[in-house]
Amino acid sequence: MKAIRRFTVRPVLPEPLRPLSDLARNLRWSWHTETRDLFQSVDPERWAASGGDPVRLLGSVRPARLAELAEDRRFLRRLTAVADDLHDYVSGERWYQAHPGELPAAVAYFSPEFGITAALPQYSGGLGILAGDHLKAASDLGVPLIGVGLLYRHGYFRQTLSRDGWQQEHYPVLDPNELPVALLKEADGTPARVSLALPGGTQLHARIWLAQVGRVPLLMLDSDVEENGLGERGVTDRLYGGGSEHRLLQEMLLGIGGVRAVRTYCRLTGHADPEVFHTNEGHAGFLGLERIAELCDQGLDFDAGLEAVRAGTVFTTHTPVPAGIDRFDRELVARHFGPDAELPRLDVGRILALGMETYPGGEPNLFNMAVMGLRLAQRANGVSLLHGQVSREMFSGLWPGFDPEEVPITSVTNGVHAPTWVAPEVFRLGARQIGAQRTEDALTVGGSERWDSVGDIPDQDVWDLRRTLREQLVTEVRERLRASWRQRGAGTAELGWIDGVLDPDVLTIGFARRVPSYKRLTLMLRDRDRLMELLLHPERPIQIVVAGKAHPADDGGKRLVQELVRFADDPRVRHRIVFLPDYGMAMAQKLYPGCDIWLNNPLRPLEACGTSGMKAALNGCLNLSVLDGWWDEWFQPDFGWAIPTADGAGTDPDRRDDIEAEALYDLLEQRVTPRFYERGQGGLPDRWIEMVRQTLTLLGPKVLAGRMVREYVERLYAPAAHAHRTMNPDRARELAEWKARVRAQWHGVTVDHVETTTATTTAELGTTLGLRVHVGLGALGPDDVEVQALSGRVDEEDRIADATTVPLKPVGGPDPEGRWVYEGPLSLDRTGPFGYTVRILPSHRLLASGAELGMVAVPSEDGVEGAGLLMR
Repeated sequence: MKAIRRFTVRPVLPEPLRPLSDLARNLRWSWHTETRDLFQSVDPERWAASGGDPVRLLGSVRPARLAELAEDRRFLRRLTAVADDLHDYVSGERWYQAHPGELPAAVAYFSPEFGITAALPQYSGGLGILAGDHLKAASDLGVPLIGVGLLYRHGYFRQTLSRDGWQQEHYPVLDPNELPVALLKEADGTPARVSLALPGGTQLHARIWLAQVGRVPLLMLDSDVEENGLGERGVTDRLYGGGSEHRLLQEMLLGIGGVRAVRTYCRLTGHADPEVFHTNEGHAGFLGLERIAELCDQGLDFDAGLEAVRAGTVFTTHTPVPAGIDRFDRELVARHFGPDAELPRLDVGRILALGMETYPGGEPNLFNMAVMGLRLAQRANGVSLLHGQVSREMFSGLWPGFDPEEVPITSVTNGVHAPTWVAPEVFRLGARQIGAQRTEDALTVGGSERWDSVGDIPDQDVWDLRRTLREQLVTEVRERLRASWRQRGAGTAELGWIDGVLDPDVLTIGFARRVPSYKRLTLMLRDRDRLMELLLHPERPIQIVVAGKAHPADDGGKRLVQELVRFADDPRVRHRIVFLPDYGMAMAQKLYPGCDIWLNNPLRPLEACGTSGMKAALNGCLNLSVLDGWWDEWFQPDFGWAIPTADGAGTDPDRRDDIEAEALYDLLEQRVTPRFYERGQGGLPDRWIEMVRQTLTLLGPKVLAGRMVREYVERLYAPAAHAHRTMNPDRARELAEWKARVRAQWHGVTVDHVETTTATTTAELGTTLGLRVHVGLGALGPDDVEVQALSGRVDEEDRIADATTVPLKPVGGPDPEGRWVYEGPLSLDRTGPFGYTVRILPSHRLLASGAELGMVAVPSEDGVEGAGLLMR
């Protein structure tokens, strides 16, 4: 008989054990070893069966065992110590509280997915794991962050394989009462709610679940409530599921409902209201509209509200390809906003304009969420140095007239939360060297350029650690592989070969990630005979562990998975290469430490950052990667190997894959495997161990999420908070009116004539020229603009690189024709081909960047007299 309803019966903890409930409800246990060890000691078998989830553990442990522990003085002393440690962690001063300067009272951080722990499966891949690591690092640093997301009743799919290796998706139902979350409640005990208006007079209601991530609250909206109709109840069913309207409703609930959830949480708890709103990718972009509507209710008009919202908003883009951005039909968006739907007091035309692709090649009938995100945020960033450059080029059409390097999108390179991803054995080795507290501080707060103490760890200890981790991975792989083959229909009698899969003394390569085509899961299969030779080499074999999920709608990705699985099923190599289905956090935490090499071979430059190699590096694993994302920024031969790329415009994709696969095989054959197997006088691979040591010493401090969050605080959050405080209603109105006036009058701004004066007839290094520029400002005045001279080296097409910018000053008043004269010096400070130009930009004290309005005036070809190229 099948139950018609399921619910969880919770045990009543004896009074001495009550702190266990608080420890289970704060997700700090997911990265705090002592807390996990305490829960494991409650009942080791049930701990393993619960997947290391304290909430499930406490829901299944026998009352007799609880009674026994309530009398166990040693256990109670440990419990008190761990509970006191959590109290100190959440209430004590940390880096943020000791940081000088005016910092935001609070920051709201919005993301469609959060990867905190396998026990809260609300993530699909890198974006969610990054968001989870951001929250954890903010907690460690004491940053007053509020996370905002959705609670998906099916999460992301679970992956199994059919007998012939085709990906199968399963969507288990998640009961929030079995998850480490609690309902946010009003003072009268009823669940707190937010609602959105839908077309046709219906409502979308959602309740708010709270996950406590150390010091950081994570608010998760859930539409599966009785007040909703069947369609509305399913809005938060699956992560990245459903059609266009389904996704639009999810993103409206995340953005608009998320702001309302934050306001509700702050009202109920007394938490400071956020001064900065951080949009992690475009999915949450509608939060800006809700905040404009709030300000309109307080008496501002749309334009002034927009300026006030922009001042305190940070937007992070994670995609280097236009296809990765959510775009909706304009008519669909229009139907969900306006008088008969949500935000009725905002003009629908103004909303649509925010998402319009107004640049060359844009689709005027589509609403682009990333474009809206950029227009609603005064500060924007990519997630690695290279991705910042790619983003500036990709979105440069929004700032016409400016070179891509001047587009106001910076970069903060991602990092990873070391306490989550570093194996306990690695932590213990560090603690033995410098002490547990110093090791914890180094991994969380960071701040040092080098971890020199790693140099004092004996070679034998480093090598023993690496073998221990590899051996643990071999055990894990065999268990998962056996389970996978049983799911594929194999009987126990067929699976004896699994006991010989992988070898703890063989060079182990890991490759695990989502499976879009650009990540090239099957590049290693381009020359199968050569790969087999590598796998089966008599003296220097390699073994490969592969994992990854294709999107349920991506049959091309599923074919790649099947191709890899079928190769790994070959009896000749199946002991050397395995595919593990259902890649997730629990698997990853074993995989990164156990590998010697982390392989990454995307099509450059399509990997925005790629943090899996960072997690591997923190465990002493070396990277073998295409120079893309973070590896392009920080690669050194000390840390691993760079796979050469063939990304010239004339190379067809098949040819490119062949070239880069051959480069990969060459590296493995000629450089990687010899170094791993080559032994020094002491019988150890000395040169390999030195690379492991250099990776930890020099790369370790860079890849920390603590470093990343500190950069966000100092470079983006603090300036955004300052701008938010500065942008009071009067200043917001002033800036909005000024922008409207400048836009209306910009047609009258011209650079009419440029001339130079010099005392010598030759242009020599150190010479200073005098520049005189005649400009027309139309109805604008000198206070509205900045006239600039730009100079620097030029290429064959006279484009200036690394320009030096000098503002010019007005001389006197306008002439009878209304033209102004600007003058200033031009220093010839570089030898070689040199050039300069002049331009006019809008200028106002409240602008974050001269490019903000995307308007510029430059000389016409006939307005230049002896003022073009110099020193050719």
